[in-house]
Amino acid sequence: KKIKAKKLPKEVKKKVEKEVSKLSKMPAFSAEASVIRNYVETILDLPWNKKTKDILDIKKASNKLEEDHYGLKDIKERILEYLAVKKLNPNMKGTILCLVGPPGVGKTSLAKSVADAMGRNFARISLGGVRDESEIRGHRRTYIGSMPGKLIKAMRQAKTKNPLILLDEIDKMSNDAKGDPSSAMLEVLDPEQNKNFEDHYIDLPFDLSDVFFIATANDLRNVPGPLRDRMEIITLSSYTEFEKMHIAKKYLLKEAQIDNGLSEITIKMSDDALLKIINEYTREAGVRNLKREIHSLYRKLAKLVLEKNRKKITITVKNLETYLGKAKFRPDKIKEKKPKMGVVTGLAWTSVGGTTLEVQSVSMKGKGKLLLTGKLGEVMKESAHVAYSYVRSVSKENNIPENFNENMDLHLHFPEGAVPKDGPSAGVTITTALISVLANKKIRQDVAMTGEITITGEVLPVGGIKEKVIGAHRIGIHKVILPKDNEIDVEELPKEVKKDMTIYLAETYEDVKKIIFEK
Repeated sequence: KKIKAKKLPKEVKKKVEKEVSKLSKMPAFSAEASVIRNYVETILDLPWNKKTKDILDIKKASNKLEEDHYGLKDIKERILEYLAVKKLNPNMKGTILCLVGPPGVGKTSLAKSVADAMGRNFARISLGGVRDESEIRGHRRTYIGSMPGKLIKAMRQAKTKNPLILLDEIDKMSNDAKGDPSSAMLEVLDPEQNKNFEDHYIDLPFDLSDVFFIATANDLRNVPGPLRDRMEIITLSSYTEFEKMHIAKKYLLKEAQIDNGLSEITIKMSDDALLKIINEYTREAGVRNLKREIHSLYRKLAKLVLEKNRKKITITVKNLETYLGKAKFRPDKIKEKKPKMGVVTGLAWTSVGGTTLEVQSVSMKGKGKLLLTGKLGEVMKESAHVAYSYVRSVSKENNIPENFNENMDLHLHFPEGAVPKDGPSAGVTITTALISVLANKKIRQDVAMTGEITITGEVLPVGGIKEKVIGAHRIGIHKVILPKDNEIDVEELPKEVKKDMTIYLAETYEDVKKIIFEK
């Protein structure tokens, strides 16, 4: 009955009927019978023909996305474009997007929101720590306890042929002797191949071409090139103070009030108190820790309500410390620093957003060695040697003692020694640190910089400018030196960050020198 009611494709129906006929000739409680029964049930549970109808009302979808998430314009725009094309061309195949950004900016929750906006069923596959190809493709039925792979399980869970499937943490897959799961994903994420996806367990082609795949990642460097090539990449950047404040007011405060049973209590929080939590109790790209701090505050308020029977509570900058304790970060620390010798503030881009990276250098009597410490990668070490050669070539113009490379050792250290660092973007920072100790020049501490240096002193463009500048702004630095060729990236900066920043553009190191050293 079930087989007839299902309207299975010809090939599938033939295979299922063959298995059922085998099953009818077997003792009901034999091991083989239970294997066949599980197999037939799995096949009948799969949505071979069932589809949901897409909601192609762009205005409705736009309102849903705006209601659930603040900002994130690029990704919202891309979803609405997809819906527009789908409306004009109903035969359009599934799309594969990859959302890349630091933790806590809303990649996973956004995918759920997109599924709701489109009226599609939603399934999530967590790829973090998957290191076996059969997790994706399933095990053959000859093995005891064999099961289908994660994709077929997700399709079974979604109950339709065209769900939205979230491939969470696609950059956290690894491989071992049992195979490489990222290679198995190549077939899944290729619209030309995935209409005949074969799971080892089912051993029949299953059509995945109507699925809307959204992958998420923190760092694309860990995703193999061919896999990256199959996805359309959309970058989600860090939130600014202004955006975090808006998110807290619109979502986090209300959520914390309901979760902590304070719906009946009137709680007022001043904007200054909220800003203090954002700047002095958290320092992050997303809003995860902010959410934690707000929940921690509301738990304290819940205790207060029960102990003192309060109906109204006002939180200001003055009484915030009584609830959350002393501030964890001091935002104005950097601004107060006087110019220093051999200490430069660089800009770095990590998988948790933009941040500042200090470079320290000292000189001492020796034989011309260059010592590098701070867990540096190969590219960064080479960058330091390039900077050293450039400094030697311009020693006369910078009043650097002759023959310093014969009677002086230089030590460059990058603090936070346990954190791995790599990439060429600290080139100008290293050059500045070297010139400072060799020419006895003090460096301004209110300016941060980034840029690759060449052996002839040109400043080359680097990546992650938006993240780096937002990181500097978050920490209280409002002046940055960037490569001239990154001018186009400055346009992408959020307005509230841009208006506070003074941005200097440098073509050669001479441009950097005019700004960074104390007059």
